[in-house]
Amino acid sequence: MEVIHGLEACPSPESGTALTIGAYDGVHRGHRAVIKEVRRHAQERELQSAVVTFDPHPARVVRPESAPLMLTTLEQKLELLDETGIDFVLVLPFDEERAKEKPAEFVQNVLVDCMSARIVVVGDDFHFGYRRTGNVAYLEEAGSELGFEVTGMMLVGVDGEAARDDTQVSSTAIRRALVAGDIEAAAEMLGRPFELRGGVAEGDRRANQIGFPTANVAIPNDMLLPADGVYAGWYERPDNSVHPTVMNLGKRPTFYDDAPHSLLECHLIGFEGDLYGEEAKVRFTNRLRSEAKFDGIDELKAQIAKDLEGAKRALGVS
Repeated sequence: MEVIHGLEACPSPESGTALTIGAYDGVHRGHRAVIKEVRRHAQERELQSAVVTFDPHPARVVRPESAPLMLTTLEQKLELLDETGIDFVLVLPFDEERAKEKPAEFVQNVLVDCMSARIVVVGDDFHFGYRRTGNVAYLEEAGSELGFEVTGMMLVGVDGEAARDDTQVSSTAIRRALVAGDIEAAAEMLGRPFELRGGVAEGDRRANQIGFPTANVAIPNDMLLPADGVYAGWYERPDNSVHPTVMNLGKRPTFYDDAPHSLLECHLIGFEGDLYGEEAKVRFTNRLRSEAKFDGIDELKAQIAKDLEGAKRALGVS
């Protein structure tokens, strides 16, 4: 997959493209259904297949006070798009100027001049351009004049088939599941375990004092965190080794009354070594319990031992 950043490096392929447009945060099952349709059209018509996406998420510019927290970093998003078999991705910087771009300008500058679009596949609720005034009907009208076809797809369920409103896969539905701590539902919609990435930072070393050393993974502030609690999952190191882990995500109420934010602490089961300064990929697979406040270190240690055994059972490791 080729990644193109900005219109300055437009490919303008002679064969033309079948493409889709969107934020594609999470690259979930619904996104993949759209991309599958893009690739089908591309193969049938001997076109290049492409995704046009944005960085940062448009909402962070248009309505920063209510913009959603992210499911994926740009790096993750591009890795996941690469897995779909798409030919190339155009990443458009989203700023105040682009936010004011009229639908006609976007269609001409991006879809026609830059991408040589022949087929555009989007969700049937797709909107774009200044104040979201562009939609599927507008694209269809523009396409009839400028030489591209438009397919508006219904949102799908986890089975990839068109679904009712309450069972549709969307980034919003995934965020809702994660905030509720429903890791399994989020994974079903994503098509994989939810993953967070960050560098391992120095902590207060309390975990070492109680016999369960942890890696404190610093998650970027614009990323969505699941509900506070204790989870089982997998921890990937930069050398690609993957380790079973039990993790606490929360404000550590046994030690702090008013911690300002939640901290992700990962205990790698059966691992001994230094993780400081490394970049970690942490995948959540099972929620073990809610975060709780304990009456002292001994009670906390006893519960952590139970959590460790619970994580081993959940992950199928000894």
